[in-house]
Amino acid sequence: MAVSTTSRKANQKGNVKAQAPRYSRETYVRWYSEMLLMRRFEEKCGQLYLQQKFGGFCHLYIGQEAVLSGMMEAIKPTDRVITAYRDHAHPLVMGADPRRVMAELYGKITGLSKGKGGSMHMFDREHNLFGGHGIVGAQIPMGAGIAFADKYRGEDHVTLCFFGDGAARQGALHETFNMAMTWKLPVIFIIENNQYAMGTSVERTSNVTDLSLLGASYQMPSFAVDGMRPESVAEAISEAASRARNGEGPTLLDIQTYRYKGHSMSDPQKYRTKEEVAEYQERDPIEYVLGVLRSNGWITEADIEAEEARVKSVVDESVKFAEESPLPDAAELYKDVYTQDDYPYVKD
Repeated sequence: MAVSTTSRKANQKGNVKAQAPRYSRETYVRWYSEMLLMRRFEEKCGQLYLQQKFGGFCHLYIGQEAVLSGMMEAIKPTDRVITAYRDHAHPLVMGADPRRVMAELYGKITGLSKGKGGSMHMFDREHNLFGGHGIVGAQIPMGAGIAFADKYRGEDHVTLCFFGDGAARQGALHETFNMAMTWKLPVIFIIENNQYAMGTSVERTSNVTDLSLLGASYQMPSFAVDGMRPESVAEAISEAASRARNGEGPTLLDIQTYRYKGHSMSDPQKYRTKEEVAEYQERDPIEYVLGVLRSNGWITEADIEAEEARVKSVVDESVKFAEESPLPDAAELYKDVYTQDDYPYVKD
């Protein structure tokens, strides 16, 4: 709540400047609702993790919400999404039941992955979310593989492959980029560039600090995008998706955003200053969208209070559902495991 309260005061003082609307009232209202749910859900996750309600790792998305809200404006429901382990918000914005997302965090059988994946491995086939992957950069070649399958079958889908600025240094990225461009796969490679890997800034990671240049040697269309504004994200992804559907192949988007919290809940964040975080919070995407709604007379303070109450109720119900859901039975260990009965093997 502290982030929202601080930035709301800044907005009322005029420090967060809203531009003239580039989309309809309905779009800005939806963006506000989506981003508010992501923010409040993640704030609650942070509280629950500190209370040891669930274990493992926990990577929060707070501050980056405009990336996913912008994405949803630009894609079709049948398009595919694959991402890394900062993945709680992706199923929320793509239509998954928030109760099942929270139940997955709790390791319950009612979770999106039946409690087997936890925080880092959200998966929702119904809404075309293909993970949630804990291995750094593993989703990059996997995303290209999904796009290859769609092209092979002649289906009209685009795959959006998200990864962080740290994962952009993985060798698999270059192999994947080469194949994706050679075969003109319908995939959008999206760097969610929140400026830091686990604790190392982009500047300390590589001589190349403009990550959009990573596509240059493959002649891949590549662009830097303002990830704190949903309009910029929506326009960039829409153009990239159009190229992919037209058979022109991949696009690389360096979407520059910022995480207000640490890399994970165990991160002391000694590598950056409080002043730096506060500077980005002045550009908070939720408060920006609220500024657009307010300045155009599209929302009232009563509307805002009502939406806050609705979202709080959704999050509270998610926690209740997760806590009351059963743990998986031991027999679940043997389910959802790939086997091949006739696979040759050497017997003892």
